[in-house]
Amino acid sequence: MTDEKRRTVELVTQSLSPETAATFRDRLDEQAAWLRTAIDEGRLDNADFAVGLELEAYAVAGGDDAASDDTATDADSDTVPDDSAAVSDGGQAATGGEAVAGDAAHPRLARLPETVFDEPAANKELGLHNVEINTDPTLLSEAGLAAQADEIRERTAATRAAAGAHDGEIVLDAMWTLPPAEGADSYLSATEAHDGVVFADNMRQYPRYVAIDNDALAHADGDEIPFSVPGVDAAFPSILFESLATSIQPHLQIPSADDFPAYYNTAIRTLGPVLALSTNSPFLPAEFYDAADPDAVVDETPHELRIEVFEQSVNQTEHAKVRVPRDIEETTDIVDRVVADDPYAPFLREWLADDDRDTLADRLWEFNHKRGTYWRWLRCVVGGDHINEENDTHSLRIEYRPIPTQPTVTDIVGLQALVAGAIRGLVATEHPLATLPWDAAEESFYAAMADGIDAELHWVTADGERTTDSDMIFEELFEYARHGLETAGLSSDAIDEYLDPIEARVADGATPSSWKKQAVRQRLGDGDDLTAAIDGMQHEYIRRSRTTDSFADWL
Repeated sequence: MTDEKRRTVELVTQSLSPETAATFRDRLDEQAAWLRTAIDEGRLDNADFAVGLELEAYAVAGGDDAASDDTATDADSDTVPDDSAAVSDGGQAATGGEAVAGDAAHPRLARLPETVFDEPAANKELGLHNVEINTDPTLLSEAGLAAQADEIRERTAATRAAAGAHDGEIVLDAMWTLPPAEGADSYLSATEAHDGVVFADNMRQYPRYVAIDNDALAHADGDEIPFSVPGVDAAFPSILFESLATSIQPHLQIPSADDFPAYYNTAIRTLGPVLALSTNSPFLPAEFYDAADPDAVVDETPHELRIEVFEQSVNQTEHAKVRVPRDIEETTDIVDRVVADDPYAPFLREWLADDDRDTLADRLWEFNHKRGTYWRWLRCVVGGDHINEENDTHSLRIEYRPIPTQPTVTDIVGLQALVAGAIRGLVATEHPLATLPWDAAEESFYAAMADGIDAELHWVTADGERTTDSDMIFEELFEYARHGLETAGLSSDAIDEYLDPIEARVADGATPSSWKKQAVRQRLGDGDDLTAAIDGMQHEYIRRSRTTDSFADWL
């Protein structure tokens, strides 16, 4: 066992001990009390709305579908601290050399070499095949949203170039289906144990990740975590199967803590319609459907399997940690919710850094650690980066979590603008959407997961009437998003540039997931087996994602 693994075993053992749980709880209570006071006294208020974005993606390598360094891409044209240097290679991972390539004919999932993360834009994520790209926060304004769009394009292009230098390709997609050479199940199930601590070979072996993994396994009352969706009944010895899926996460800073509940509760009621417009993960790697009827798989699989993957991978505690959050009455409720949430793998700051707690993030270190496993589909994030003198590091923002990664950067920035504009516009006009019963909002969310753009959604119109008429729902969603962006100072042309590619999905009744289902259905009709149909669809998806400006060009 290496020194790094030995240190990780020590930290995981400490994390899961009763003594740590007690100390962590004491610090959590102390930090929560400080935070409630800070919220009540207005110390997290700011002058303006602001936005940011997290983008997750995965890598493939090899084959004709993988882009070379000079291939034109959409990006060209248009959370966890790194607390350990120990990254397991599982006997196969690239840690400083080449990404693992696919065969000569087809691309395969690839582990990213460490040199890709020398690029400042690229951040490590759970799986060795994952990358996260973030934007710096900007004001919600015409210049601010333009800066967001430019930054995500530039950083995506830079990360793609870094991967391309090792014959890899960064894919903007919500679910990988082209497995590495050893196969998807073997890749996700490869583990080893040291002194009773399980290490997933293809997970980044930061102590916190390993601790969460081992805590989840302990809560699952066995050596494996079950996973079941239409056509698949499987089990995995690690939460690494969560890394099948990727997402984008828009952030919206709310200036006044007093107003936070109105924005938060309204945002909950937009989750279903926004997810319905963005679904993009209807298929797993084909090997998992070995005994299933191909036509039934296409017909019955949810449009957004990412929801099922994430919920089933980590919902092992008594109370589900991944779910639609309940409404809040007071802003301090967001503190109480984190404190009351079932604990997962508590850590103490001095294990990783023992300097003075000078910043807000340092002061709230244990609270933020626990908030990191408060995996609701919408949550509040406390603190952030400095924007200007009137918008500093003390802030409250909504993190909007259900959106799967989209085919192109244009689609990603369009959904960022839609979310920010809609939440702001609905609240600014005192739209009655917040009167929709919470149960209906939850039902709407899971209907969108299952049926995509054809889901039966729930809404309250501007006139105060309940409706399930999707045409009316989407019409109001875009109307109030436009109003919110206008209020933020965007011109009509700028608003159309962001929202038109997303609104085109309504006109055509299509999303990336429905495109994927239709592509597989057509290939099955042409005589392909399910493996060939899913692989062929994915090859075409990668090509189109790389060579078109937006998903609207596919319609």
